Parts: sequence; structure tokens; C-alpha cells
Amino acid sequence: MVTIGEVRALASTLPRSTEALVHDRVKFRVGRIVWLAFSRDETTMGFAFPKEEREALVASAPETFLMPERGDLRYHWVVARMAALDLDEMREIVVDAWRMVVPQRVARDYDERGGA
Repeated sequence: MVTIGEVRALASTLPRSTEALVHDRVKFRVGRIVWLAFSRDETTMGFAFPKEEREALVASAPETFLMPERGDLRYHWVVARMAALDLDEMREIVVDAWRMVVPQRVARDYDERGGA
């Protein structure tokens, strides 16, 4: 199980990532793009993820991953249950979601510096 504090500790170190509180929900953005968000009760975490791959992800681990709410289906987005994630899986999810929204050169620079 991971906590919002552990996710925040990683997300806040990623270049161009900023934290915002929107309608009592913690969200991380790169510019105006939200790439990571928590439910109000902090039990789930939504994150940027390729639309064409999310059904397969949810089917592969339905105890961990959920489809986004109907209003978010048009976005590149999927949801994870915080209690079902371990630290390594969380790190991979957070960094991959961030990579989807930053310019490739920013991600490349991050990798060259040793990444997460």
C-alpha cells in the first residue's frame, strides 16, 4: 500500500510538475495539463495513461486498476486503488504518467540525470 505522501514526494521532484488543490482534491500538473490526481478520500489515484491500452490494464489487474468515470473516458486517463499499489509499481506509474505530458527532451534530460 502506498500513501499520498509517498506519491507526492516523488511527483513533486519531477521537472515542471506542480501541485494544486482543486475542489478539495490534490492534483499535479505540467503547465495546464493534469497528469495525476487523487480522490477526495485519497483512496484512488487517477493518472495519465494511453486510452488504447487502459482496457487491457484494467482487465489484467481489476483489483488494482479501474476505468475512469464516464466524464473522463475521453481523456488519456485510468485510476488505481492506492491500497493495491506497492512502491515500485507506484514509481513506475507516476513517472510514466509524467512522461506522457512533458516534452521528450525534458524526459530525456531526467533519464540522463539518473531519473527516479
